Amino acid sequence: MQLWYNLGMETHAATRLVFMGTPEFAVPTLRALHEARAPQGWQVAAVLTQPDRPAGRGNKVSASPVKEYALTQGLPVLQPSTLRKDPAVLATLTDLAPDVIVVAAYGLILPKRVLTIPRRGCINVHASLLPAYRGASPITAAILDGQSETGVSIMVMDAGLDTGPVLTQARQPIRAADTTATLSARLAEQGAHELTTVLPHWLDGTIEPTPQTELPGEPSLCHQIAKEDGQIDWQRPAVVIERMTRAYTPWPSAYTTWRGDLFKIWQAAAVPGAAEPGRVVATPQGPAVGTGAGLLLLHTVQPAGKRSMDIRSFLNGAVEFVGNSLGG
Repeated sequence: MQLWYNLGMETHAATRLVFMGTPEFAVPTLRALHEARAPQGWQVAAVLTQPDRPAGRGNKVSASPVKEYALTQGLPVLQPSTLRKDPAVLATLTDLAPDVIVVAAYGLILPKRVLTIPRRGCINVHASLLPAYRGASPITAAILDGQSETGVSIMVMDAGLDTGPVLTQARQPIRAADTTATLSARLAEQGAHELTTVLPHWLDGTIEPTPQTELPGEPSLCHQIAKEDGQIDWQRPAVVIERMTRAYTPWPSAYTTWRGDLFKIWQAAAVPGAAEPGRVVATPQGPAVGTGAGLLLLHTVQPAGKRSMDIRSFLNGAVEFVGNSLGG
């Protein structure tokens, strides 16, 4: 466990919060909690986030967005690699005596021992309308499934995977051009607003959570995204592949191969037409790729070793592209 600030430094505010989060999605919630400390009479006693890890093309070790924000505000930062097998972090959390722990895309499962530490439990900002899309990738899954709407749920955590009762929910439309990145940004701000609105009522006992069995919709589970999920199968319909290009932005991207090298497709559209799956054909709108149903009209691509570019710029240096095939 790594510590970047003096945990003994405290102001003895009426309410003590511990925040757990890692990616950019979690930053608006931490910011909102920290900025509301004076009017709400609470303090963020500590921030837990994932350890620094290599990232980017150069594999340079980088801090998480949550850590970067916390350090700019002088907040105590802890970076345990595990919550299950580190007695030091359990002892530290116990000593902090938080009234509540707020979690937003932390990346580690909270064991039962941690769930029982805060007086008012652990509250999670989850990016779906529970009970739909429990699990690690609710935003990506909603785009992949072609949903027109999603939202955020503020949930009281229990020992299950996103199965706890819900304090409040808010809906968010999924726009036709939304990627995981753009939708995440809106849901992050929405989640921060909903959390800071409902948290005072939870702390003073004036709101009761609703069991998920009483909420509309059927439970569903989404898995952790892996790099291989982005590989395009050209036998699939064009509408499905188009969703992949949006759902897997910024990672792992929707990709195929051209002349044996990696070829990423960042923006595309499903259009009527037919061609052999994987075959690039000319259309009045530009080059498109045959799929199992319809054509995928290419807008923005990225060949191996190059930056992303619009398809016409790419064709200037690859006149043989149309008429060839993508994929194995």
